[in-house]
Parts: sequence; C-alpha cells; structure tokens
Amino acid sequence: MPHKPKAIVLDSWSVIAYLGDEVSGEKVAALIADAHENNIPLMMTVVTAGEVWYIITRRTSEVEADKSIAELHELGIEFVDADWRLTREAGRFKAHHRMSFADCFAAALAKQRKAHVVTGDREFKQVEHEVLMIWV
Repeated sequence: MPHKPKAIVLDSWSVIAYLGDEVSGEKVAALIADAHENNIPLMMTVVTAGEVWYIITRRTSEVEADKSIAELHELGIEFVDADWRLTREAGRFKAHHRMSFADCFAAALAKQRKAHVVTGDREFKQVEHEVLMIWV
C-alpha cells in the first residue's frame, strides 16, 4: 500500500478470509494490526456483517456466527448502519455494475468515507475507478 489509508472498510470476502485463517486472512490480520497501530478507523456495514453472519451460519452454526460477529466487535471494527444516503449510493453501484448488493454497500461506504476497501473479491475491479482498494 503506497500510502496510509484514511480509513479501512472490510468486505465480507476479507472478513471470511480473516476468520477462516486463510492465507489472505493473514494479510487482513496484518492490515488490522497496522490500522490499530496507526489509529486508522476500521469499519464495515451492517449489511456486510449480515452477509458474514449468514455465510458462517451456513458453514457451521448460528452460535459460531454470533461468536464471529462478537470477535469483529472486539477488534474495534465499527458497524455502520445503512441509512438512506448509503443505501442510495449502494443502489447506484448495483444499477451500474454486476456486483452483489452487499459488496455495493462496502463500496458505497468506502466512497463516502474516502476509505480503502480491503478485499480479494474480483467484483470490486469494476469500481476501482471510484473506490480506493487494498487487494489481499
């Protein structure tokens, strides 16, 4: 990453990689640690959190999904509610790109907050011209 981000938005891809101890998850963990060291805000939308929750529930159980969400809270990740302004921007991304709606919320939050999205999800290639990216 050429310069320190103002803020970091985690998408579901990066969170699942982190929680699943995947190779890319190690990079996400390092970015989270660096953000803490440098007082860089970490955030995700409640829509993204919901996506993470249902993915983990499908793979394991609701109890494990609840534990994972609690872990994200403990990491100091801010869960940003989806107000109309954010939802409209996510809808604009969805209207113009072939991306999941949850990914559109992550992109919208990053655009609003002038933050970098941390992801390995190639869907985000479509919005690189509008949203700052950190590829893991």
